[in-house]
Amino acid sequence: MARGRDGREARGPVPMLPVAQLYARDLPLPGPSGADLLQVLWCPFDHGSQPRTALYWRVAAEVSRVLDAPPEPSAIQYSFYLPEPCLLAPEQVVEYPHPLELSGELQEWLADPGTWEAAGVAVPARSDEDDYDEDESVSYDFYRTTLSISPGWKVGGWTRWGLTDPQPRSCPECGTEEVPLLTIASTEWNASSRNWMPLEERSAPTRLLPRSVPAGFTQVTLAHGYDLQIHMCPASPEHPRIELIQ
Repeated sequence: MARGRDGREARGPVPMLPVAQLYARDLPLPGPSGADLLQVLWCPFDHGSQPRTALYWRVAAEVSRVLDAPPEPSAIQYSFYLPEPCLLAPEQVVEYPHPLELSGELQEWLADPGTWEAAGVAVPARSDEDDYDEDESVSYDFYRTTLSISPGWKVGGWTRWGLTDPQPRSCPECGTEEVPLLTIASTEWNASSRNWMPLEERSAPTRLLPRSVPAGFTQVTLAHGYDLQIHMCPASPEHPRIELIQ
């Protein structure tokens, strides 16, 4: 029997909650041929240490029965598994692999201040609010937080690391390296990644709901503030997906 944090039992089957609805007209979706709509849902209870997700690829023109409001479960385990409805405004950005995925030689090259001086890039000094490893050079940290992995919810891009070192993401079905499909983030940015903040948010910040963490527009929190990354097999969207908390 599913039971919420307050001890209340869920009556009957627990409906999955909508998490994201993405259209191919807004961003590239590597789904089955002809599919132009991806719907992502999850169960609002822990399965291991995270909600269990379900992905549905559909043809938008064939969707004829649309609910006025999605069904709500009689109990959820945590309030932060209930996303606050948001209208997405997709923006294409350029990012680069996490430094831990680079060769040791390339990491040393990025950590050399002379690399950035030769390119005419002024690497800013650290502030007390920055989130950084004391063993990292300022130059290396600049690459990691400013050029490497964009924060927040995103489709595609590179895999985020931090909770663990990079690990294999081989498809259990065919062995092909799986690639990031969707990142479900606890926040859109933090103290060390404010440079990724949209210009609109700097001049006219979105008002947050009470008790929201900074940049926590969806009010989703995963694993005490980490992100859930859904990877898919590029050989076939029907193959088992890999999910990482990072």
